[in-house]
Amino acid sequence: MRAWQRALMGVLLSGAAGLASFAHAWGNHALLSYRALEAWPEVASAPAVPAEPLDAFLRAQGPAIAALTDAQEAWARAHIRAYTPRPEGLRWAWRPEADEAERRSAFARALRLSPQAAFALFVQVDPRHPERTADGPPLAPEAVASVAPSKGATQRFVAVAPGQPVPVLAVLASASDEPDYGYDIDLFDDNAGGGGLGFGVQPFGNPAIRISSQAPFHMGFFHQGAVFNTLAPAFARSFAQLRVHQYTTLAALAFRTGHAYWGWRFTGLALHYVQDLTQPYHASAAPGERLPGMLWANVLDKLGWPDRKAGLVVLQSNRHFVLENFQTRRLLAAAQAGEDTANERALRDVTRDGSYPAWHDQYLREVVAAEAHAAGPATDAAIVVGAPARYVLDPAFDFGAQEGQIDLDADMRRQLQAQREAMQEAVARLLAHLGAHTRNTVRGVRALADSAPRAQ
Repeated sequence: MRAWQRALMGVLLSGAAGLASFAHAWGNHALLSYRALEAWPEVASAPAVPAEPLDAFLRAQGPAIAALTDAQEAWARAHIRAYTPRPEGLRWAWRPEADEAERRSAFARALRLSPQAAFALFVQVDPRHPERTADGPPLAPEAVASVAPSKGATQRFVAVAPGQPVPVLAVLASASDEPDYGYDIDLFDDNAGGGGLGFGVQPFGNPAIRISSQAPFHMGFFHQGAVFNTLAPAFARSFAQLRVHQYTTLAALAFRTGHAYWGWRFTGLALHYVQDLTQPYHASAAPGERLPGMLWANVLDKLGWPDRKAGLVVLQSNRHFVLENFQTRRLLAAAQAGEDTANERALRDVTRDGSYPAWHDQYLREVVAAEAHAAGPATDAAIVVGAPARYVLDPAFDFGAQEGQIDLDADMRRQLQAQREAMQEAVARLLAHLGAHTRNTVRGVRALADSAPRAQ
């Protein structure tokens, strides 16, 4: 790599490190999924499914699952750009005499997941309808996640017993938040306690920040352009497509073999990555900046003036935080009050679902991420106009560090109405995209399940 390429890589990687330190795109995904799916008959009218421990599925379908993980790996090698192949030693060689611990370990290794992925039986309570989703004893966050809850976390968990009927909506919505519970943490060789899964060094983000290590699985900079890709090839190493393909094909297998709970659960897991890539700050390296601006920031940094480069990272980080805080808090408040706002209506709006192509194995990249990347500049501009200036225009202010002391709703009420409306309209547009892609993903999984013969 030439010196000028290394220089550009420095500023781009610094930017991604800032972005990836808050690699949660939408806060609590369950809030989004409950609203996007609650009025859709395909989910709302589906019969409840009995909860099934993961090992029961693995024990019953082990050989088929092992074969599927090999097929998934072959697909990834053929279809994912800059993919790092799975080492042969991680391949699942089915052993009928294996115990539960060995089966779970083999499954996680074959998928290249964190060995701490819990796959617990749980439901995240819907704050709008707790009476429908709180039928079980409270469950501590550490029972479902290997990472501590983020600041201001809104999740509330209850345990589910094996065989207990669970509404399909609750299975999907709960699982759609699950990949943020540590499943993609510490998988790279330069992460503390990581390595051994063949992913190599972390391509972007700060490998010293634990939560940052999931960024290459939850972000996808697929549409930056040829110049960007040439100068910063590491940014092409996204594994979001891998996770969507793994979980959608596992869901299809589960549906075909009579394991409806895991069919819906794996579908929900896939939804997480689809929803992440509807967020412009996860589909663009820096939606508010053009490539020349990033280059200039790096030039100034090399000349001894680092403020522009540092400010670029902080401002993009702050705007992402503001967007996430704004929509999460509004969705939660509306759910608790039983109210509908523009956000809820946008999430439920099915009229745009058919405007997109039918689900296919490149839908995440070619449809979801492309749309979010295109929406990046307008979204960033709306946040700059709509949010208090200190939060989005002052590079000396770190929103993430101060978030616990900020009441964004109260601050927004002091803004001019036109400013608030500009930001709300931008958020509602993004949520309409998210709702449509959520439903289209479910449609795609069901079609995939129906496209192959069912087990006898």
